[in-house]
Amino acid sequence: MALSVKVDALVIGAGIIGASCAFRLSERGVKVAVLEAQRSPAMGSTAQSAAGVRIQFTEETNIRLSWESIQEYQHFHDLYGEDAEYQPIGYLFLVPPERWAVHLDGVRLQERIGAPVRVLSVEDAQSLVQFDPSGIAGTTHGLADGIVDPHRITFTYLRLAKERGASIHLETPLTKADRVDNVWQVETPKGVFEADYLVNTAGAWAGEVARRAGLEVPVYPLRRMIYATAPTVWQHSYPLTIDLTSGFYLRSERERILFGRSNPDEPPGFTEGIDWEWFESTISVGLERFPWLAETRLDHHACWWGYYEVTPDHNPILGRMPASENWVNAAGFSGHGVQQAPTVGRLIAEEVTLGKAQSLNIDALRINRFSAPQQHQEHNIV
Repeated sequence: MALSVKVDALVIGAGIIGASCAFRLSERGVKVAVLEAQRSPAMGSTAQSAAGVRIQFTEETNIRLSWESIQEYQHFHDLYGEDAEYQPIGYLFLVPPERWAVHLDGVRLQERIGAPVRVLSVEDAQSLVQFDPSGIAGTTHGLADGIVDPHRITFTYLRLAKERGASIHLETPLTKADRVDNVWQVETPKGVFEADYLVNTAGAWAGEVARRAGLEVPVYPLRRMIYATAPTVWQHSYPLTIDLTSGFYLRSERERILFGRSNPDEPPGFTEGIDWEWFESTISVGLERFPWLAETRLDHHACWWGYYEVTPDHNPILGRMPASENWVNAAGFSGHGVQQAPTVGRLIAEEVTLGKAQSLNIDALRINRFSAPQQHQEHNIV
């Protein structure tokens, strides 16, 4: 029998962003249904994330989104009875001379907001991870930056949403959406859903979901690889270290070392599988900065791939769609969704129930910024 469901808000996508939005909406008394195309929540970008959380951005909105979210992760067990597995292993940025001035501007902004970050000399940073200092002007270390468990966080938010009346519908992709008589009518293989509000949290598929409603939301998928070494013979606890010269990063994962680097030449699209040719380009620049990586060996079976949900400026699209009544976007995080999910859920709930997000000004992240003559630029994109 085909479903016929009527709710106040329909959340499309049960990744960490959708789960956070569903929880915060239901917390405010909104009747919520979540549609997920996969057989389980958290099977898209959330599951394939490198799980990092950081406050080291150069734009205030991004800093606040992440810092407020990290503070929730720090107290997650006290708040919700589950552990977010937050580990403050830190982020260490290795910064070349041409980016040092702008990077320090970002540090001053982070400090003003209250986020813990310190500037380290190249020599002092060697105590955290050994690296070739050639071409590095300085480093910064985020003391509260670290990693979390995105899967557990997602399922906790969904449990909290269900306890407040939300329904979760798996293997239920949106195939078409129309605004009919001031209500969103959404067709799926399992039936029709009606809602006053539609919240697009479909991650890498957010652009396609919008197109199925006749809208244009500039979010597209880009494949990302995470390579992993075999367990090492020495103990280590490397922070998530980013070489801004090349874009190469690494961090400890128990006895292994995870590392990667974005491929700027790969075209957008749902390309699948690990790009082993890109591994050669990745490890070559990695060895230049971290020569000791030559002592490790790759574990092919421990590597994985997933999608970034990318926008033209690598910042998320948040808030109402100006030309489409009661369509709200929370997508396009470009690798930052896990670290900003708690705060985004609150903001989207405010956007729906209060007419506009109020606890943080998100105007810099609204979709109409792409038609503005001048846009803010986030420099710390990895």
